Amino acid sequence: MEFTMHEKPVVTNGEPPAVGATFPEFKLIAAKDQTISLDDVKGKYTLISVVPDIDTRVCSLSTKKFNQQVDNFPAINFLTVSTNTLEEQKNWCAAEGVSKIQLLSDQDHQFGSALGIYIAAAKIDARSIWLLDKNGTIIYRELVTEMTHEPNYEQVLAKVKAVL
Repeated sequence: MEFTMHEKPVVTNGEPPAVGATFPEFKLIAAKDQTISLDDVKGKYTLISVVPDIDTRVCSLSTKKFNQQVDNFPAINFLTVSTNTLEEQKNWCAAEGVSKIQLLSDQDHQFGSALGIYIAAAKIDARSIWLLDKNGTIIYRELVTEMTHEPNYEQVLAKVKAVL
């Protein structure tokens, strides 16, 4: 699939799954080398924000905005996935005072590859938002086709409110 980064075309490794599809199996690394999989988030609605690099302005901003929403939706898993290392994520969280949202590392690119959002030329995952139901079915997706843009927070949070 084609996205743009600073208005220049970039291509992902595949076609991301559509609303109604089952989210692909994944294993991501969380703080303290804990592994999180699709099975670990089933049973609750799950919002997954995929950001290319947590240390960039838009990725930082969107992660902080979702972090501010966590307390408003205790029945929802809030996850941010980036291709940064655990150490980079830990340092960013400490510097930005972010402690509510769970950051997960896709530094091996398996998650992005399984979703069809991995951009090999830049070694990052494309910015996207995914809302999964309690069974792991995609009920909302937003593919932010210009990577320097923020997602539509109002739209995704309205969908979150609608499912509760």
